[in-house]
Amino acid sequence: MGITAEQIRAGLDELASRDAKLAAELQRVGYPEPRLRDRGYKTLLRTIVGQQVSVAAATSMWNKLAAELGEDFTPSCVLERDFDTLRACGLSRQKQGYARSLCELVAAGEIDFDDLPEGDEEAIEELTRIKGIGRWSAEIYLMFAEGRADMWPAGDLAVQEGVRRLLELDERPKEKELREIGKRWSPHRAAMALFSWRYYDAPAL
Repeated sequence: MGITAEQIRAGLDELASRDAKLAAELQRVGYPEPRLRDRGYKTLLRTIVGQQVSVAAATSMWNKLAAELGEDFTPSCVLERDFDTLRACGLSRQKQGYARSLCELVAAGEIDFDDLPEGDEEAIEELTRIKGIGRWSAEIYLMFAEGRADMWPAGDLAVQEGVRRLLELDERPKEKELREIGKRWSPHRAAMALFSWRYYDAPAL
């Protein structure tokens, strides 16, 4: 379960109480909607399936995979399928490698999604052991599936651009710079990331 609407509102209200510009823009564009995902390996598997394809293509591939594996499939169900079977579901050789990496780690008990490290950086390090899961994917998972309130996906281009517009910067900040900028919004950085996405999509004045 990700960050709730109440948590988003409380976090942004706290930040806005110290920042008049944020308060004004929050009133103008409104609060972002929560983005909730189920905790567990299936959410990351769906992330892998959807990498570098359209939403429609990702949905089609996932539906084919779920139909092949069954409603309550386990990591072993994925590992038991051969290359051609998974290819027929739309998974390339690379995506199959990533999917098998995830399922092998879960099946071996090396990653337990019900008991990830409490520290955010340690949890990110744990998730990025999975082939195909980089820092951004790990941060998004921890935001949307675990509701970790201080996640800050600074490598996200839309977050970078949203912050640039909000702070009226001359250039879009790079990831390293945005991590420094984001320190001012801790411990509510996940709410701020959600607002940055909304702000990026909002019409400019």
